Amino acid sequence: MPSSEGFLRQRKAPTAAAPDLIELESPENAVEKPQEEVVWGKTPGGEVFRVPTTHDVLTTLFHPGYQKSHLDLLNLALLGLQIVLYFTLSRQAAQVFFLFYFAFWRAAYDAGLGWVLTKQSKKKWIVRVVQSLGWLDDKRRPGVRNWIRKQLADKMGKDYSFDDLPLEYNTWLLFRQAVDVILVNDFLAYCMFAFTCFRVPENLSIAVHIMRWLGGIALIGFNLWVKTEAHNVVKDYGWYWGDVFFQRGNLVFDGVFELAPHPMYSVGYAGYYGLSLISGSYAVLFVSLAAHAAQFAFLVFFENPHIERMYGKRKAIAKRTPLFPSMAQNKGNETAESSTMQSSMGTPTVHAGTYLSTPAVTEGDTATETELETETEIEEEISATRTRGKALSTRGKAPKILRHQPNLSIESTTSSNGYIECGSSSISSKNTDAKPRTTNAGPQRRKVISQHDLLNKYFRRDAVVLRNIDLLRATDLMLVLIILYGLALSLLPALSPASSLILHFSHALTWCIIHYFGLGLLLRAQSDSKFLVRHYLKNYHYSASDSGQNAIVEAFANWKTIYNLSMCMTYVSCIGVVWKAYLIPNDWMVGNELLRHTLGALLIGLHVWATMESYEVLGLFGWFFGDFFMEEFPAHLEYTGIYRYLNNPEAMGGAAYFGLALISGSKLVLSLAVIRHLANWWFLSSVEHPHMRKLYGDSLRKDAGFVKVMKSVASKNARMLESRAGRHGPELKRVAREVIGTFDKVYEETADAVEEFLAKSAPRLSEVVQETKILLQQSRERLVITRVANDISSYDTAKYRMAVVPSSTTEELAFHLGEPITVKWQAPYKHSRKDWIGLYRVGANKSKQVTKTSSMGMWLPVHDEEWDGDVPLGLTRVPSLQHDAEKGTVTFKGNTLPWLVGRYEVRYHHDGKYNVMSMDGPIEIYVDKPSEVNFVSVRESLMHIVPLCLDSDPSLIPLSCKIPKTPSQNGSIPLPTSESSSDSAMGDIDSDHEDRDPDDFSFWSERQAKRICAAIKQIFDVDYAPEVVVADANLTSLANRILVSKEILSYGQ
Repeated sequence: MPSSEGFLRQRKAPTAAAPDLIELESPENAVEKPQEEVVWGKTPGGEVFRVPTTHDVLTTLFHPGYQKSHLDLLNLALLGLQIVLYFTLSRQAAQVFFLFYFAFWRAAYDAGLGWVLTKQSKKKWIVRVVQSLGWLDDKRRPGVRNWIRKQLADKMGKDYSFDDLPLEYNTWLLFRQAVDVILVNDFLAYCMFAFTCFRVPENLSIAVHIMRWLGGIALIGFNLWVKTEAHNVVKDYGWYWGDVFFQRGNLVFDGVFELAPHPMYSVGYAGYYGLSLISGSYAVLFVSLAAHAAQFAFLVFFENPHIERMYGKRKAIAKRTPLFPSMAQNKGNETAESSTMQSSMGTPTVHAGTYLSTPAVTEGDTATETELETETEIEEEISATRTRGKALSTRGKAPKILRHQPNLSIESTTSSNGYIECGSSSISSKNTDAKPRTTNAGPQRRKVISQHDLLNKYFRRDAVVLRNIDLLRATDLMLVLIILYGLALSLLPALSPASSLILHFSHALTWCIIHYFGLGLLLRAQSDSKFLVRHYLKNYHYSASDSGQNAIVEAFANWKTIYNLSMCMTYVSCIGVVWKAYLIPNDWMVGNELLRHTLGALLIGLHVWATMESYEVLGLFGWFFGDFFMEEFPAHLEYTGIYRYLNNPEAMGGAAYFGLALISGSKLVLSLAVIRHLANWWFLSSVEHPHMRKLYGDSLRKDAGFVKVMKSVASKNARMLESRAGRHGPELKRVAREVIGTFDKVYEETADAVEEFLAKSAPRLSEVVQETKILLQQSRERLVITRVANDISSYDTAKYRMAVVPSSTTEELAFHLGEPITVKWQAPYKHSRKDWIGLYRVGANKSKQVTKTSSMGMWLPVHDEEWDGDVPLGLTRVPSLQHDAEKGTVTFKGNTLPWLVGRYEVRYHHDGKYNVMSMDGPIEIYVDKPSEVNFVSVRESLMHIVPLCLDSDPSLIPLSCKIPKTPSQNGSIPLPTSESSSDSAMGDIDSDHEDRDPDDFSFWSERQAKRICAAIKQIFDVDYAPEVVVADANLTSLANRILVSKEILSYGQ
């Protein structure tokens, strides 16, 4: 028989003989098909059986010709009870009763069946429960088995044989009888509730009543038609979720399934709203909405995940699939082309000018086509693509290049080890320095363009509504500010003049603090550790060929915009306070009104003049603090213009604030001016001056021209006073020297004390910082409610043993980051089936008897088949002939591994609790750091760590990591040839190796990219966001990026 993969739920055109089922052939009928339709099923264990005919619930339940089972009789009794209660209870009592009665059956459907089916879909829980209880075992429970056999045989046809069918199928038949009870009672309870709420709305015309009834009847009729058509398509196998128990012939989702997505759960509930219209009750409408919402929850939490598990096909992230098939592929597939074209005469012709369409946001088929990719469709797409490729290659004239046509680049490409691929030969460009690897060559190879590369070329963490917001990106900051101001204007209540003035003052004060302290700290961090450049290198993808300059340019460009925005808002908010506080004088000649305005205007003019003069000297480079970002400019100072007289003319730039305070006569404006002046002084002394001293050193002058003149005048006046003092001069000098000496001594002693304090406290402060980091890390681990078992005394811990298998690389309990860790365990045979083993940092748990910290996901169950995620299934144990002890192994890998270097211990826990039965360790997690950082060493490290982070999945790891890495004599790493790549790759890897860079890799999830980021941080001390690693997805590109980042971040340190 054919393989089990690829024959389920394909969307193939139905044949005339079998409109809704595609026959699954068995070995017996592979040569000659029988006359009657035969449907074959297959259990998860591989057993193939003939699927007997089943009948729908309405026929078996209400048709007198069918014998009724005990469950059918129970179902009929429950339905009759509802009808009796409807006629016997009062109207109000009936409404309350049927409301709760319907809620019960609806919860049994959506919550109960959803929970049970989810467990069955994941771990075959229902079948295991029936098997463990022995209900279908003639040796363990013969009475129960015979009763179930009779219940099922009476409802089935002549082709049903209870003894010949597998356990899974009989369990499904038993399950569907329970489902019938829930579904039928759920439907009738809703109808009874709607009937009890029936009323005739008042103040409505006859026409409206007629339209209401016609609309309701139409919706109910439409509901019945959708359900009937859906059942005709999926039959009982799909109606009762048969694929959760066994596999059957393919389901063809056509007909009503092309009307709307998930028609049985969407438009299939139109009858709810039709009955709401007829009953004229809002209560029925709201109950209908709630019930329909519960059904959508059933769809979201069970149906869709089950379909994804059963039929879905995982799509790799960052997989470079060429937008255009290569010439080699078309040439190599010419034989397949001819056969495909001959066998698909009905396939529409694809013209040569047709190109691959732009993909939608979500690739794949529509929901009406079950959202599943089938073999038939793949074959058709391949056939169409090959036909298109052949048509293009055989045209005598090149097709016209369309605007959105993916054009092939003829740029040279660098191989993953530094070779330049030039046709069939390779030119070695040996380079072992720390510079990024770049090459130039004569003969060039076409660079294959993929959708992944195009997406990362034009999109980089773009803000979508409020997703991917980065407040250090100017456009995002402006977006957030606009939203906040818009909300503030809408939500701001009416305020009194005094409250409005205080609000404007708070607004201005906030911007003043942001501008001087917020941006000041940001600028100081940029000076100390290149914080902004590091942020952009970490979170945004840049081409490695630009040597990291784009990151510097973008960081500086966003800084300029943010700084200019903050400065403008500082002025605007201050003017807003002045506007609210200012009152036009009634008489300009009374008091000092005119003087205040005149002096204020002069101070504003001084502010404007000083600012313009400063800008003229500084230019754009100095105005935006360019020397904090760019090292290309020469570190040279020229004191010209206003800087000839003042070192910090910015202090005069605050004169306007005091001028506005004079004009407004407001103490709030005056206090704002003082705060702004102090904030500016802090900015100059704590941010700008330290950076200037670090950058310009001795060339930074101490005294400006104005200060020198004032000191000279003061010195002359001091000599004049000394000459006039006469005989008192020596005494004055002595007193002055003593005073100066006292001040110098106090200053020196204070400086020595401060230096001594800092020298002694620096190590302690470093320890405090490190301990704080550890406490923050442990705070996450301690967020666990420790549960202990009460029956621990009945278990002998000496019979529990555990041992970590040494690493195959080191032969010790030392494992490289990402290397799987295997643990052997031994426990008494009667040990709990909920036992589990966890990995913990050494020292995280002080007690050896009870674990009090969370494993942070680093744990594995001893019996994995009896757990659903982190919840035990609670199955009873099947009797076995094993002896007193039971042994086994568990292997930590992937997400269960620790991805931080350090020392760890392994703990065996009892019964899903935190009682420790055995321990082993410590084990060490380490990383290999290269002795020197250059292209070869960085790439070698990545070739080791990347496959480990990708779980050594052959479909994900680079091709260059699948062959022995034997360096050549010149120290470079040879590029895998086409023969070696094909030999080393496994059968399930893509066959388009010629179009794939040997250094390319991909991911199943972003978590794998996070592992690579963590490894790079611990090896090279460079931070990257997962999006950056996903965008590169290439060993050479990532190695070049690391070298560029190291070079940029280490410059000037």
